[in-house]
Amino acid sequence: MICLEGQQNLTFHDLEFKSTKDIVTEIDKKVEAFLVKAILARYPDHGVLGEEYGAVQAKSEFRWIIDPIDGTTSFVHRLPFYSISIALEKEGELVLGVVYAPALGQLFYAEKGKGAFVGDIPIHVSETRELDKAVMATGFACLRAGLQNNNLPIFNEIVPKLRDIRRFGSAALDLCYTALGSLDGFWEMNLNVYDIAAGIVILKEAGGVVTDFTGGRQFPEKGIAAANKDLHNELIRILTEFCASA
Repeated sequence: MICLEGQQNLTFHDLEFKSTKDIVTEIDKKVEAFLVKAILARYPDHGVLGEEYGAVQAKSEFRWIIDPIDGTTSFVHRLPFYSISIALEKEGELVLGVVYAPALGQLFYAEKGKGAFVGDIPIHVSETRELDKAVMATGFACLRAGLQNNNLPIFNEIVPKLRDIRRFGSAALDLCYTALGSLDGFWEMNLNVYDIAAGIVILKEAGGVVTDFTGGRQFPEKGIAAANKDLHNELIRILTEFCASA
């Protein structure tokens, strides 16, 4: 309700700017404060990392990772493609992920070893094998940050090889839709751990593969690429070749 009512009643006075293009709203802060309070009330010894307020109670084998509104630009422009992303990390390993899209009425969740679900329905990555039959998603956090090394050349390299591309503006939802099989793959640069932590658990439990752009585990620092096994191999082949020649 905080998000739905907040989006409906949002005004310019509710906006703050982390940079020229990077927006945060009072609703982001309210959602994060609500979640942190609820988590610590139940698990007072756990750590929490949130996008807006940073680390709380950091010394614990458990750490909750929160993005209160992933897709704030969509939220501000009254589009439905934003989400609340919550993950749980145990001793550095992601073990639980929940992504809720309030305006779409979709709840994705997964626990390590127990599968991935939307509502009470089990989900699995697509069985698409060829790039020219694939629909993928990406984003441009790199451009919002003004980086010279950005996703545009990679976009131009990959998109002509696909059936089509989609741009939702929430990395958490992009990962969930890849887990659901509605998208066949996703890649992006310049993300933070709170953008992707919950979606990674959901994607993996849905049978997907996630790596950095080189096929390694240094994501999101070296980019993130996610898909089913076959398409992931193709995506990484293109990304590594491009990065080697750039």
